[in-house]
Amino acid sequence: QVQVVESGGGSVQAGGSLTLSCTLSELTDSAYAMAWFRQSTGKEREFVATISWDGTSTDSAKSVKLRFTISKNSAKTTAYLQMDHLKPEDTAVYYCAATPVSYPVGSSSYYRRVYEYTYWGQGTQVTVSS
Repeated sequence: QVQVVESGGGSVQAGGSLTLSCTLSELTDSAYAMAWFRQSTGKEREFVATISWDGTSTDSAKSVKLRFTISKNSAKTTAYLQMDHLKPEDTAVYYCAATPVSYPVGSSSYYRRVYEYTYWGQGTQVTVSS
C-alpha cells in the first residue's frame, strides 16, 4: 500500500509563508501524479494545486494562483507546496494525494478532482491568523 505523509503545517500570521511537503513511499507503480487539497470546517474538500509525475505540468485553483507554488524533487517522490502571502481564508487541513499514471504516456498528466486520486495522506493543519 502506497504511503502518503505530509509535513510542514503550522500557524502563521496573515501575509506569512509556509512550505508543505508530501512524501510517497511503498510505491507499487512507476509514476504518480500528485496534488494538494484542503478542507476547512463545514466545507467540502477543495482542490488547491496539482503536478504531473515528470513535474512539467502544474495547475492551481484561482484562489491560490500567484500565491502558492507546487513543485517536486528530482526523485519525483516528494511534492512541495510553497504558500506565500497567506490569508485567514487559507486556514484548513491540507491533504496530499497521489494517483498512479501510465508511464510514459501519462507522465505529464495531472488531475484536479478528489475522485481521481487513489492515495491520501492524513492531513496537516494550516492556521492563518489576522
